[in-house]
Amino acid sequence: MNTAPEVRKGLYGVIADYTSVSKVMPETNSLTYRGYAVQDLVENCSFEEVFYLLWNGELPTQEQMDEFNKRGRSYRKLDPGLISLIHSLPTDCHPMDVMRTAVSYMGTKDKEHFTPDADHITHVGHNLLAQLPMAMAMDIRRRQGKDIVAPDSTKGVAENLLSMVFGTDEDSPASNPEDVRDFEKSLILYAEHSFNASTFTGRVITSTRSDVYSAITGAIGALKGPLHGGANEFVMHTMLEIDDPAKAEDWVNNALDNKDLIMGFGHRVYKKGDSRVPSMEKSFRALADRHGGAKWVEMYEKMAATMDARTGIKPNLDFPAGPAYYLLGFPVDFFTPLFVIARVAGWTAHIVEQYQNNSLIRPLSEYNGPEQREVVPMAQR
Repeated sequence: MNTAPEVRKGLYGVIADYTSVSKVMPETNSLTYRGYAVQDLVENCSFEEVFYLLWNGELPTQEQMDEFNKRGRSYRKLDPGLISLIHSLPTDCHPMDVMRTAVSYMGTKDKEHFTPDADHITHVGHNLLAQLPMAMAMDIRRRQGKDIVAPDSTKGVAENLLSMVFGTDEDSPASNPEDVRDFEKSLILYAEHSFNASTFTGRVITSTRSDVYSAITGAIGALKGPLHGGANEFVMHTMLEIDDPAKAEDWVNNALDNKDLIMGFGHRVYKKGDSRVPSMEKSFRALADRHGGAKWVEMYEKMAATMDARTGIKPNLDFPAGPAYYLLGFPVDFFTPLFVIARVAGWTAHIVEQYQNNSLIRPLSEYNGPEQREVVPMAQR
């Protein structure tokens, strides 16, 4: 009789806890936030409404939304210490390092370091949603030798971020309502995704009763990896490397023949394709129409078709998001920080949930090293 324990590498198929924040519905293959299909939220809601939903479990009334926005936008104040810190960092470090460092700095300013109270976590969430777009915009502009653009408390998250990065002149995406809306849709699609690697990292840290800023810092570290959040920038690096749509099919076939990993395809959770892709692809195509991106659409189609024909593996959200962000004008290395700004919504919702019914997350391992042995003194070795 085999009594060896079953080891699930990567915790594949392991159910670690309950959550009411989000779920992929197997019957419809739809990602849902608090029961609402994300494709419906994208078409009918602002990012702020979705943020409120993830925190509170229900969509807001107009009065609740007004209060949420009023409170959240009150945190949009440039911190001289954060400005100085960001300008002191190397300009050749990865932007995710700057985001991680910014959150750690923000944590040093908060006097309630170990509070599991939901109101305090809400305060942190508002602070992150206000400060991280400013940190990212400052980082982009300092690398380009440009001055800081101050935040605007009259604008939504998406428009405010675009204006801080690109300014407000007529050719800025911040001045085009369609660009703003397509960008906002991407934030909604990236806002939450159950027990993914970064969210689980945040919950593990939270389970030790550490502070919220530590949990978010750890989540950012997990998100940086190319097998998780970093995939969207690797998608665009691949497209820029291919450069010519006529070469896309051969590139994919060669990569598959060499057993190379192709970013932007497949997902552990979805069995019939990522349900977020149609919404993001629609925005990507719209951006391409407005910004002369036919080349990237053709490459996207050829790569997706070749992958499907050879492997049956379909694109995930990162595949259309990468070129969409490129068409908006974001530097490629800043695609994953955009993911951070969106995912703050889901991370903080999960941190609240973890605190409410906490149990230290501490799995076991199956040892496969040497049996216990005696130490031989140096002189006898």
